[in-house]
Amino acid sequence: MSDRLYIFDTTLRDGEQVPGCQLNTVEKIQVAKQLEKLGVDIIEAGFPISSPGDFNSVIEISKAVTWPTICALTRAVEKDIDVAAESLQYAKHKRIHTGIGTSDSHIKYKFNSNREEIIERAVAAVKYAKKYVEDIEFYAEDAGRTDNEYLARVVEAVIKAGATVVNIPDTTGYCLPSEYGEKIKYLMEHVDGIHNAIISTHCHNDLGMATANTFSGVMNGARQVEVTINGIGERAGNTSLEEIAMILKCHKLGIDTNINTTKIYPTSRMVSSLMNMPVQPNKAIVGRNAFAHSSGIHQDGVLKNVGTYEIIDPRDIGLDDNSIVLTARSGRAALKYRLSVLGVDIKDEARLDVLYQKFLRLADQKKEVNDDDILMLAGADTADAHAVKLDFLQVTTGMGVRSVASIGLDITGQKFEAASTGNGPVDAAIKALKKIIMKQMTLKEFTIQAISKGSDDVGKVHMQVEYDGNVYYGFGANTDIVTASVEAYIDCINKFKNKAV
Repeated sequence: MSDRLYIFDTTLRDGEQVPGCQLNTVEKIQVAKQLEKLGVDIIEAGFPISSPGDFNSVIEISKAVTWPTICALTRAVEKDIDVAAESLQYAKHKRIHTGIGTSDSHIKYKFNSNREEIIERAVAAVKYAKKYVEDIEFYAEDAGRTDNEYLARVVEAVIKAGATVVNIPDTTGYCLPSEYGEKIKYLMEHVDGIHNAIISTHCHNDLGMATANTFSGVMNGARQVEVTINGIGERAGNTSLEEIAMILKCHKLGIDTNINTTKIYPTSRMVSSLMNMPVQPNKAIVGRNAFAHSSGIHQDGVLKNVGTYEIIDPRDIGLDDNSIVLTARSGRAALKYRLSVLGVDIKDEARLDVLYQKFLRLADQKKEVNDDDILMLAGADTADAHAVKLDFLQVTTGMGVRSVASIGLDITGQKFEAASTGNGPVDAAIKALKKIIMKQMTLKEFTIQAISKGSDDVGKVHMQVEYDGNVYYGFGANTDIVTASVEAYIDCINKFKNKAV
């Protein structure tokens, strides 16, 4: 059994299935390049048959990265496999990830089939994919709720058919760590030819046990883990890459990964920023409070000896206690350096000039500019290409008076203005906006997130709008929360701009 643990990152596939977190191809390439710097072995780049966008992203990511294996997901369907193979044509190292549900629930209700037929379909899919590539991963969907004896039969059959990796997903996050570990152990002991393939974990966090289950699987013989940055993913998310990497680093178990842990923090911030997916403050490893100590006893202990309460050196994940503080007096070089530390490389001097001017305006409003502010600026500059832009916003509000908002929009070069009253400044501003964009839109969700703690910090608004039967997600960030709310609404509009303008 190898002591090398392979890291399979599915941030760009399973992670991107979170509503409102979809990335465009350029953003996916940016994340893929950062994953390569991080040391990820396999990047699951998408589900090519699901959409032209996914297909194109797999192609472009294959061109953009060099040494990681690029993986494309399929169902156990020949057409899926054909399309996946085509999408991988430029990959230096390629893998097709195919599979089928194996639990009785999936077999009966999803496929209206039986156990023997499922094995036949699994074997056929692996053999068909083998015509295109040598590296075939098979997933037994809902393996967590599949009885071990039947699961062993499936695993043995697909390995004999040519699978090089077999994925044992706890698709619903149902297993207890002891149960999942026993499942992997059972397969290692009862499957003929098990050492001809690598056993992989893929655990979901529905009951908060994804990392524990994954680690239990590793300790019982799994040598690939399927993970995401910040633990993002469908429903409650997936196993966090950073948690598994740091567990192994801290405990010195003799199981090695290729992860450069000093790249963890910048990768976490990049994914959070690009996907508009905040990291909860108490998130292990990468949360804002992960290295914060508020208890007096804890503070005293840390000051006497940092090891009293910290088992991880912040520098091991890329957090520098001596990081440059950016203010209105900072120059372009300092901004460019901090962006590079956060995983954003600005090579275009013209773009850097634009970002620097925005940075100076923000720095004039704040005493210090933090990393989240910088990433917000780096992501917000893409709004310059939008069809609908906010020209100006003026709001009058106060206790005992009705809020009034005046707004100006630039719509593909044409200027429009409107005013409205409302029940509060945000309501007034959005009503004024709707007078210009005359569409029947329904606000479904409205969430305000303070990026950090100060009253002058940037606030981030997450918005969900329904239009013509479809739901669109928008995001805005500004030191003024009313402006951020309007920008989030405009972001939604730009996502259906072909209908809205």
